[in-house]
Amino acid sequence: MTDILIVGSGAMALLFGARLAASDHKVTLLGTWRKGIQAINQSGIRIAGDLKRDSFPAQGVTDLSKIPPVKLALLLVKSWQTERAAKQLARIMDPEGIVLSLQNGLGNLEILGEILGDRRATQGVTTYGATLIGPGVVRPGGEGIISVQPQPGLDPLIQCLKQSGFSIQEVENLSGLVWSKLIINVAINPLTALLNVKNGQLLDNKYSKDLMSLAAREAGNVASALGIEPGYEDPVSAAVAVAAATADNISSMLQDIRRGAPTEIDAMCGAVVRAGRSVNLNTPVNEIMLLLIQARENIMRISENENNDNNE
Repeated sequence: MTDILIVGSGAMALLFGARLAASDHKVTLLGTWRKGIQAINQSGIRIAGDLKRDSFPAQGVTDLSKIPPVKLALLLVKSWQTERAAKQLARIMDPEGIVLSLQNGLGNLEILGEILGDRRATQGVTTYGATLIGPGVVRPGGEGIISVQPQPGLDPLIQCLKQSGFSIQEVENLSGLVWSKLIINVAINPLTALLNVKNGQLLDNKYSKDLMSLAAREAGNVASALGIEPGYEDPVSAAVAVAAATADNISSMLQDIRRGAPTEIDAMCGAVVRAGRSVNLNTPVNEIMLLLIQARENIMRISENENNDNNE
């Protein structure tokens, strides 16, 4: 049995926590969502539709003082929570510990490296998906793969993931895979959130499919200008293929919007816009989607504040 800390209590944290717990690893989830943490402590992690097992044992905590020095950690919070999570990890990580970020978007590893040091922070790319059904309850989105770059100290965590049924591949060009996923994300996630549709529905009409293509092509052009080679030749075909393969999935950004939570738009379209500016490339489609999602978030915040004022 290996002690593993998962930072997060959302869909991906629950998915990884359940599978690690099923392989008899001792799993602790550190989160700020109190209802989610309470549900984990009361009923374990529950998998929607799993008729073989009711729940998977895990401990949920919000208090850092309850966590012993951490040697192995997975970071599965939203990109806008990375800095806070890194500062928490800095207080509880063993000097020889390591954290593997499997987050979306760009910039997470740089934040972790600044706060924890490059030796204790590493990044991976995963194609596993999950949908949050409720506090402590998750629906897996099908099988995928985790790509990591070899790094000293990471092997024990990799072995735990393999024992838990996760497919792992070691790669040398991780930046290419990070951009590969980013290109797919900017083509699918913002549009599903704006149109309130599942991934596959983007392919059902010409207009959303055209927007997908434009966003993917822009991001692909930026990657090329940066000298980064994604894991496919045509970003548009890749985005269409992923949308078709995940047709019934509700994207993480649409899940956030439906819950009234902040999205990862800045680490996705925002990252493409900033990277484009650094190489003198305009990215108008990504920029307009960035602004539209930010406007949507702002409207949700205003509405929430008004509701809170009315309830006082």
